[in-house]
Amino acid sequence: MVREILLLGDERLYKVSGEVARSEADALGGWIADLHDTLLDYRARHGAGRAVAAPQIGVPKRLIYMLTDRPYVFVNPRLSFPDGETYELLDDCMSFPGLLVKVRRRRRAVIDYLDENFCPQRMELEGDWSELLQHEYDHLDGILATMRAVDARSFYMRELKRDFS
Repeated sequence: MVREILLLGDERLYKVSGEVARSEADALGGWIADLHDTLLDYRARHGAGRAVAAPQIGVPKRLIYMLTDRPYVFVNPRLSFPDGETYELLDDCMSFPGLLVKVRRRRRAVIDYLDENFCPQRMELEGDWSELLQHEYDHLDGILATMRAVDARSFYMRELKRDFS
């Protein structure tokens, strides 16, 4: 089911999410389906979107859904960084479409997580993938890209794809 994406300013976006318990395995499938449907709907309307975190659809759980070459489900992820190298980029978010924020992110990251079957997994990330998972992971801790702006002049507006049907 397509869920409403919470927008910048919604207090629920600033809360730290709780872990997904094994006892919630039945609910997990529904949350994943809703994240998938919501991401596809956002892509159709805005022409963008690679991942979405559960808090963005009002589910305060440590759950990330990413759809790139295939779907990825990150349950109770833990992010770490093998080194201190950073870079700056313009970050966007489904919770504030049209707004770009210049942020500094780590170039490399490691994410340890459970998949949808609660099996332990690990991914080593670099560049775009590292940035994307850092962005989504921040949502789990109630942190938005606007809170990571390099400075007060790091905000830019862009034209949105419009659906005139």
